Amino acid sequence: MNLSDSLTRGQQDSATSRRPLVRVSAAEAVLADLRSEIEAGSVPVGGKLPSEAALAARYGVSRSVVREALRSCAALGLTQTHTGKGTFVVSARATGDLVLGRYSARDLTEARPHVEVPAAGLAALRRTDEDLATLKGIVAETAAEDDPAARVALEAVFHGTIAKASGNRVFEDVLSDLREALAHQSETLNLLADRQAASDREHEEILEAIEAGSAERAEAAMARHLAAVDEAVERLGQR
Repeated sequence: MNLSDSLTRGQQDSATSRRPLVRVSAAEAVLADLRSEIEAGSVPVGGKLPSEAALAARYGVSRSVVREALRSCAALGLTQTHTGKGTFVVSARATGDLVLGRYSARDLTEARPHVEVPAAGLAALRRTDEDLATLKGIVAETAAEDDPAARVALEAVFHGTIAKASGNRVFEDVLSDLREALAHQSETLNLLADRQAASDREHEEILEAIEAGSAERAEAAMARHLAAVDEAVERLGQR
């Protein structure tokens, strides 16, 4: 199988029946194929996946694309990667709760509103001009970033910067601790739930409220963003 940077899913079924054409990324196509193999038992539980280099050669993509797909396989609870040993299948079915390193999606869903909503409100009241410039730079850089790993890292930094701008060290430390999990979650949702464009818009709304100095608007915008993330996570768990 050879994949270009993006593929078309939903080709014409017949001369008289057509389905909409949907562009999917190479990483999504690799993930779909690996997931299909695992769920079909072609790679049994306990079995080892081919190396990144071998998978890249198989699919005709870069190793960064393979790494993105493998991280999402792990987030779905299908695989675990052990440094120096490889990636192993640990389940033939995706878990209902994303595995995000030390934390799960449920952990984040339950905790984030209690931290990030008030942090956004305080940031609107306490942010400095430097904080605002940093947030604007992150939003602009995220929108222009093509590399998925770099993009989700920026999204996590955005949330951490808001916590820092709140002036509350507890909020700042909590978001710093969550940064890796937030990046893993964003990457999986961008890949499987098409959250990238919506996330950009939601971040812009949060930024606008913080710039306006409105704690109420900032809290509401952050709450909407977190609710949208939670809804996307829940949909993935139902697949």
